[in-house]
Amino acid sequence: MSHSGYRGKGLEFLTKNKIEIGDLVKVQTDSTYSGILMPRYEHSDDGHIVLKLKNGYNIGLQIEKIIRIEAELHPSTKKENRAQPQTDPKLPKILLISTGGTIASKIDYRTGGVYPALTAAELNASVSELSKIANIDTEVLFSEYSENLLPEHWIKIAEKLNSYSRSEYKGIIVAHGTDTMQYTAAALSFSLLGFPKPVALVGSQRSSDRPSSDAALNLISAARLLVETDTNGIFVVMHNSISDDDVACHWGTRVRKNHTSKRNAFQTIGGSPVFIVKKDTIEKNPLFNPLKKTYSPRINFDNQVLLVKYYPGLDPKLIDYAIDSGYKAIIFEGTGLGHVGKIMYESIVRAKRKGLFIGMTSQCIDGIVRMTVYDSGRDLMNLGVVPLGNIIPETALVKAMWALGNTKDINEMEKIMQENIVFEISD
Repeated sequence: MSHSGYRGKGLEFLTKNKIEIGDLVKVQTDSTYSGILMPRYEHSDDGHIVLKLKNGYNIGLQIEKIIRIEAELHPSTKKENRAQPQTDPKLPKILLISTGGTIASKIDYRTGGVYPALTAAELNASVSELSKIANIDTEVLFSEYSENLLPEHWIKIAEKLNSYSRSEYKGIIVAHGTDTMQYTAAALSFSLLGFPKPVALVGSQRSSDRPSSDAALNLISAARLLVETDTNGIFVVMHNSISDDDVACHWGTRVRKNHTSKRNAFQTIGGSPVFIVKKDTIEKNPLFNPLKKTYSPRINFDNQVLLVKYYPGLDPKLIDYAIDSGYKAIIFEGTGLGHVGKIMYESIVRAKRKGLFIGMTSQCIDGIVRMTVYDSGRDLMNLGVVPLGNIIPETALVKAMWALGNTKDINEMEKIMQENIVFEISD
């Protein structure tokens, strides 16, 4: 029997009643509940069981209050039959590459868990609207939570996209976890500069087993963006509001995740989204013009870059450690207009003598670094700290990794970091 996460009283209770994870059960307490027995976290208490109700929500039931429990249906190992979507020769083709996100997933009723729906048949079953927009091919590149992704994963994604740069696909969707999606979007924006097709990174703030999931609408909107607009570049496509009224398409170097759980967690910093996908229309930001650059992929990153958030009491030994550990660049997330305390100056001087690049961004969500306004800012510039305009700190980090991966000349790197290459510095 499968009793993952259950122990002590909980395990004894389920074993005695011959109930296992994935069973559809009826439970009588002061009320009667029907649902799928779910696994539990390893460190959960042993006094409750968890059911997934038909409405998609999970509830915990105290064992001591359970009068009766019985299995209505045991899990079946028979695979669900899924209809293959019909190919429509009139529709364009798009590719969906999965990196481990749950944007189009289904409930596994044998376990009550959620698994990615990655084949064309599974996508058709979970988001049937897609077959009316395009003929979709799918490919699994890897399957990782986005917090586990490293620059090596950015390279794998970029290389895969590059291999399709001259393909027949109208555009490409990259299914991605939301936690580090803005880093990947920036990495692809720089390394695939001028990519001739639109690429939409799409995620889900709430998994598809929840009634409030944003997965399907984000995916549908991304497909519509690729098919219905004549553009190119790297975008992040996520809900624009907490409702299902519209979805925003953010430029890959100007987007930031600003909330832990809201469906509209992603926002364009320093401006408005490039496109807003509504039910019947796609509205284009009148200030946006597609990037017109010859496609010149440079898929290299050097992660010897440190992003340092300055705060009162920050020990300058952190900078000394970075120097001694072989770091080649430091991006400061400074206060206000771009400042750090005088306690850091000596270590900054040492870093510059060792040939490190030091760039300055701001902790403020919006606004431009202006280091000429106050004495402290001018002092830092005299020490060799480079102001980076209104580039988002995380984007500056990725850009520095990319710059280092493509040049070892500190003067060339400084030039690259101040150049507005792919809208990372906005007016």
